[in-house]
Amino acid sequence: MPIEFPAAKKESIEALLNQPVLARLATANGKTGQPHVVPVWFLWDGVSLWISAFSSTRKVRDLLTNAKCAVLIEPKEPGKVEAVLFEGEADVIDQPRHLVCDISIRIYTRYMGSEGVQDPEPQSWAVDPENRLIRLSARHVFTW
Repeated sequence: MPIEFPAAKKESIEALLNQPVLARLATANGKTGQPHVVPVWFLWDGVSLWISAFSSTRKVRDLLTNAKCAVLIEPKEPGKVEAVLFEGEADVIDQPRHLVCDISIRIYTRYMGSEGVQDPEPQSWAVDPENRLIRLSARHVFTW
């Protein structure tokens, strides 16, 4: 189900989510509770946030033992204080492989451009058997 943003902010929030800015993904270790925050590239599809990540990373290991997470997205422009915070439980997706590859390429294209994404390195990331997708369909969204 699509998230309903406040009407007064909807246009600026959607504009922010469509910019290739870094997001910060916060996870916590399922055994120790130790928090972990990392910058990530993301894709917003109007319903969910998508993040490409390798299975060997701490963020993926954390989410497999504790699906609760948060993602903070802030604009690049200095002086702007508007931000979007998503909270909820994430799914780590490894199948079907064509979905993992296709969405990963869309994410990489946002940040590297249509030419940069053609380079061997992002192409190999997309098809790497370790590549996963993190999908966050937020339960709570905060804006300021």
